[in-house]
Amino acid sequence: MSTRTAAGAKTLPGRYYTSETVYRRESERIFGEKWLYAGRAGRITAPGDYFLFENGNENLIILRNRRGQIRAFHNLCRHRGTRLCKAPEGRFSSSIQCPYHAWTYRLDGELSGAPNMHEVEGFAKSDYPLLPAACAEWEGGIFVNFGENPEPFTEAYAAVHGKFSIWHLPELEVAHRIEYTVRANWKLIMQNYSECYHCPSLHPALNRLTPYRNSSNDLEAGLILGGPMHLARPGGSMTMSGLTCAPPLGEITGEALNSIYYYVFFPNFLLSLHPDYVLTHRLDRLAADRTRVICEWLFHPDAMARPEFDPSGAIEFWNMTNRQDWEVCELSQQGVESRAYRPGPYAELESMIAAFDRTYLEALGELQG
Repeated sequence: MSTRTAAGAKTLPGRYYTSETVYRRESERIFGEKWLYAGRAGRITAPGDYFLFENGNENLIILRNRRGQIRAFHNLCRHRGTRLCKAPEGRFSSSIQCPYHAWTYRLDGELSGAPNMHEVEGFAKSDYPLLPAACAEWEGGIFVNFGENPEPFTEAYAAVHGKFSIWHLPELEVAHRIEYTVRANWKLIMQNYSECYHCPSLHPALNRLTPYRNSSNDLEAGLILGGPMHLARPGGSMTMSGLTCAPPLGEITGEALNSIYYYVFFPNFLLSLHPDYVLTHRLDRLAADRTRVICEWLFHPDAMARPEFDPSGAIEFWNMTNRQDWEVCELSQQGVESRAYRPGPYAELESMIAAFDRTYLEALGELQG
């Protein structure tokens, strides 16, 4: 295990969790420029399948076009900006039509119909396609970027290129999904995930399965942070019984069979790799003090097809652990809102939070004094 140090860092000042000015700056500098996890590619398997992805005032239609490609378009009509689609997911038959004046778009975004616009001199349908957003698929997940000239996805995620291939993540399917609303700033949730200093007191069941000092980190700087925790019981998993609830995934062997790997993908994705399943968390900012967290349990479809398949042990375990975390994150939010709050020192076991804070401040365009 590597020696961890927070290098004398302290927690962030309260304004970073409460200020509307900071929240708006995050919208521009972070959530408007960084790659964001939107969901699993398995949600849209057939041409015309779509789901909506919301990011503050922005809303994307993420769809699979006639050529089987995944595309992302801003959910607004090029005529007068009307929201095109309200249903959170579904399937377009062959086109997307504005409910206001019936402007109609193909699944590749091209404008195909604009009633009465032939009367407008110089009007050309080719000048008004749907506005695209950058979109990339990685390990079965869809990522989007709202920036005008975003960093190429392959460069932003170079640190994990091929890193998780033995899990065969693109083959996995969602067995269960829970959506939570947490009355806390998104960073408090990310920071909570990034350390297990709190595990003995807050998560006794988790700490029995993966003792909090049985951990190390293999990505310690940048947009992706984290590493493995080692199971106290070889061949087990994070379930209510401590036993696996499905066969090992992909080509997992050796140390990976006895470890859980936890990674923060700045700024809105948490990836937890188990021997028998994968857990994901997507964070959506709703306000400075409120965050939606979408949690999904992924299994291999062959395991899910077995008559004896029962993921309840994994679902119950993480639903319990999630709720423990959300409660303490809400208590943290209440505390940092106090005028009495002052930054406190991180423990060495919180080195990943110190690294997260450095990534955050750099992305925000600020230097820590």
